[in-house]
Amino acid sequence: MLLTITTTHQPATDLGYLLHKNPARLQTLELTAGQAHIFYPEATPERCTVAVLLDIDPVGLVRSQKGAATEGFALAQYVNDRPYVASSFLSTALAKAFNTAMNGTCQDRPELPDALLPLEVSVAVVPAAGPAQLHRLFAPLGYEIETEAHPLDSTRPEWGDSRYYTLRLRHPALRLRDLLTHLYVLLPVLDNNKHYYIGPAEAEKLLLRGGEWLPRHPEREFITRRYLRFAEYVNPTLARLLAVEKDAEDDERAAELTPDSPQPANPGQKLHDQRLDRVAEVIRELGAKRVLDLGCGEGKLVRRLLLQPQVEHVLALDVSWRELERAGQRLHLSEMPPRQRERLTLAQGSVLYHDARLAGYDAAAVVEVIEHLDENRLAAFEQVVFARACPGSVLITTPNADYNQRYETLSAGDFRHHDHRFEWTRAEFADWAAGVAARHGYRVRLEPLGPEAAEVGAPSQLAVFER
Repeated sequence: MLLTITTTHQPATDLGYLLHKNPARLQTLELTAGQAHIFYPEATPERCTVAVLLDIDPVGLVRSQKGAATEGFALAQYVNDRPYVASSFLSTALAKAFNTAMNGTCQDRPELPDALLPLEVSVAVVPAAGPAQLHRLFAPLGYEIETEAHPLDSTRPEWGDSRYYTLRLRHPALRLRDLLTHLYVLLPVLDNNKHYYIGPAEAEKLLLRGGEWLPRHPEREFITRRYLRFAEYVNPTLARLLAVEKDAEDDERAAELTPDSPQPANPGQKLHDQRLDRVAEVIRELGAKRVLDLGCGEGKLVRRLLLQPQVEHVLALDVSWRELERAGQRLHLSEMPPRQRERLTLAQGSVLYHDARLAGYDAAAVVEVIEHLDENRLAAFEQVVFARACPGSVLITTPNADYNQRYETLSAGDFRHHDHRFEWTRAEFADWAAGVAARHGYRVRLEPLGPEAAEVGAPSQLAVFER
């Protein structure tokens, strides 16, 4: 079984950095019943291809399944398609070979994991109910799809085609880690013949690897059923996926405001998701291990932070017990494995009062919070966060009032949310941020968040304070 991934990104050899695999070396991984060989058939600045060759030993496969029931004819354990098709074995090999890339980490080139690359994939071969099934699974993710059918027997054309296809996928601009998670989840879905035990751990893997894209996939129910197989795991997992989808739809007044503005690069992504994704990305770039989420709400940023391997602990603070309870429910705190649970503390508290628990953190995120405070209380906020807690970095986002004229339903002077006490222009936010940085020994940089429009900028703005 052979899978190849190709890019023409310049320089194309960046693929080696992303995958943490040297193009000049052949690498071999030991699997349950065989080996996976990783090598580069081509590696030039113009075009680079990595190949994963799966070599499954049918005899070794039988030996690894001692005590398993035998189905089919007498030699079915030895005569089958396991050595030749993309299956759960390939999914396991991808996770083992490219785990760092799948997690979006690249120490040598930290900007690369978020680069949008032109990518091509070839898989020989995949089992499928037909080309339509392949399109149902991959087309919603933005791929161009090409399939090549293989006959049952080339000497007997009257027998027709088999259920095996060579699959080729192309995407003009995609993060490599997204491609890897798509393959990791969907290849076992196509094969539906898992070589491992299906239990609660597999549900967590599906949520980990599919959490960003699966909730919005039109075939999410089919994918979840095929991936997990058993209703006792399928139904709770679907419920959690639907909760994620609801989170994505729950942007601030998303149903009320209709912006007359350019659409984001990913039109399916809400502005609030863009804010959270960027904040989480900056925290990852900073290498923060201990993180404060001040005004955590329902835990949407927390969910993203817990996916980052370098984050050792998150203290999520909110003034509302109700919001903290909802965060615990949405994060499934009671179901978390012990080691994961130790990485998170949910706590009630206010950003306006000194709290000794906030000291000793590498970074603090304050996402869409300050506009809910009275302006005359911002001095207290400044003392609590910058003078007393003193995290290594502070990330603050707030709406850009310059952009409000792009919202058709807002009259002059209106705020975007009924609980906002103020909304600053870009100049006002920059002036406040510069003053805070100067008073407390930080340097600060500002970024637009969301699609930018001429003269009025982006709908939100981010200040990153660093010591």
